[in-house]
Amino acid sequence: SSFTCRARNMKLVTVATCNLDQWALDFDGNLRRITDSIREAKERGARLRLGPELEVCGYGCEDHFLEEDTVLHSWQSLAAILNDKELTHDILCDIGMPILHKNVRYNCRVIVLNGQIVCIRPKMALAADGNYRESRWFTPWARPRQTDDHYLPRIITDVTGQDSVPFGDCVVATRDTVIGSETCEELFTPRSPHIDMALDGVEIITNGSGSHHQLRKLHKRVELMHSATSKSGGVYMYANQQGCDGGRLYFDGCALVMINGQMVAQGSQFSLKDIEVVTATVDLEAVRSYRASFMSRSMQASATPPYPRVHIPFRVTSDDASLAPTITKDPKYILPEEEIGYGPACWLWDYLRRSRLGGYFLPLSGGADSSATASIVGIMTQLVMQEIHDGNKRVLEDLRRIVGNPEYMPPSSQDVASKILFTCYMGSKNSSAETRDRAAAVARDVGATHDATEIDDVTDAFLKTWSQVSDKMPKFKAHGGSTTENLALQNIQARSRMVLSYLMAQLLLWRGDRSSSLLVLGS
Repeated sequence: SSFTCRARNMKLVTVATCNLDQWALDFDGNLRRITDSIREAKERGARLRLGPELEVCGYGCEDHFLEEDTVLHSWQSLAAILNDKELTHDILCDIGMPILHKNVRYNCRVIVLNGQIVCIRPKMALAADGNYRESRWFTPWARPRQTDDHYLPRIITDVTGQDSVPFGDCVVATRDTVIGSETCEELFTPRSPHIDMALDGVEIITNGSGSHHQLRKLHKRVELMHSATSKSGGVYMYANQQGCDGGRLYFDGCALVMINGQMVAQGSQFSLKDIEVVTATVDLEAVRSYRASFMSRSMQASATPPYPRVHIPFRVTSDDASLAPTITKDPKYILPEEEIGYGPACWLWDYLRRSRLGGYFLPLSGGADSSATASIVGIMTQLVMQEIHDGNKRVLEDLRRIVGNPEYMPPSSQDVASKILFTCYMGSKNSSAETRDRAAAVARDVGATHDATEIDDVTDAFLKTWSQVSDKMPKFKAHGGSTTENLALQNIQARSRMVLSYLMAQLLLWRGDRSSSLLVLGS
């Protein structure tokens, strides 16, 4: 039948990319999440798995990248992956880790299959602006289309039997396609590697990324991947870190797969999940047809210098006649206001569970800043409740550990907030009843455990101490004082509230017979 003919002409491959909540230097936890993601990819029938940038050690190791131990422990983690022969059996895995080659540190993609390293591809364009400082720790590979022999450490040789592997700007040629890697920033550069790779016949391009959240940044990523695959055709896979990995940044995931300018799979942008695997089935014949029909591209392709190819006896396409290509979809974007709420809320949850403390303390004044902070924690508790409702056992386990109750099953987000968010209105004789009432109302809506106290005794004690060295007493500007006097008195109030906040953060859980303490939120 005509349907059978069309099915035979298809060259279908199931690919898997992922969002992983990797933590800096958490080698055991990172290894567990990597191996779990590979297993899940295999269960879904994937023959190619992509992970985030520097997923083995965590992206945010900062100056720990300068330590030999970080590279050593990364090799130890990779050895554990390779030693499990079943784990990488019949699935090509693209894994991110730091590697020292000829005494130079590179940010690398390690391609593995069937317990063997296929090749190592170092990053060629480093992110060194804004919040990024990769050039402090890594060197870009500056030899396009060239490779070296990389001699493997004994810990790897003992597992794989390999002495060396290709290291450099190369691509992987299977029996049925060609696969190339680029890393994060390389997608954003004017002369991205994927341009020449696609012209040289690379049909699947992977991008393991460590891209932090910025407002509307997802639009930029999607536009770049759309441009890459609509102009040159091909499959583009994108993986990302998701969560707070120990620093001030939040990585917003959104792993995705595109083919010929159209999206076929997209992961979540803001989530509390440790592991999210995204799969899609794509037709390589659709790539070939798309490219061959574009004559201007064909003319450029015929003049493109070739990449070094590392050949492997492996097919990524499937013989499963029941497979069908994944249906295309429109990219999913959320509102800017939702990004502003969800990003910090997800970061706060990761930071709290990593700190192993008992919750947050917030001095709640009833003003816009502290009320917004309380609202973000409220959003965090709503996300926690949604994950528990969806059956996320890890989130429930973390919550029970935080509240110190192994049997706790929250009935609502407000009940969660009552156990992990503590607020206090710290008033003075200059405060109004309106701000006091507003603070109480915000705490009530979020569900926080709320207190109110006065700081006049503390500020009066400072002024009493001042009176021992001067007969002149400062006054607020509203009472006829100068700017200098006003600033001094305002500072006394602010610093008194700060010190009192840390006292209450240390003792509030003790007051309720809980053994932990609280993190202080400023606003």
